[in-house]
Amino acid sequence: MARIAFKMKLHRGFEEEYKKRHDEIWPELKQLLKTYGIRKYSIFLDKETNSLFAVMNAKKSVLNKLPAEPVMQKWWVYMKDIMESNADNSPASIPLEEVFYLP
Repeated sequence: MARIAFKMKLHRGFEEEYKKRHDEIWPELKQLLKTYGIRKYSIFLDKETNSLFAVMNAKKSVLNKLPAEPVMQKWWVYMKDIMESNADNSPASIPLEEVFYLP
């Protein structure tokens, strides 16, 4: 299990909507993430830049399988209007390198 971090970009004016959608996360998506072993998943918002910072515990090999899941694809379509997205509707994300950790 690895700690994985990445950043994404939220469109201005959609901060409350982003939070609302995650407060109401679909049960089937939540279950999918748990089934794939994703744990301690948090997303933080930098209000100054509208950057989203995400961190989770997961097996890196598992993350490559998520895009094939229909519920994941449906979630991406649902979110693409409020954040920067790729051509396949997945969130545009930039991996972050861990440089310090205090367990």
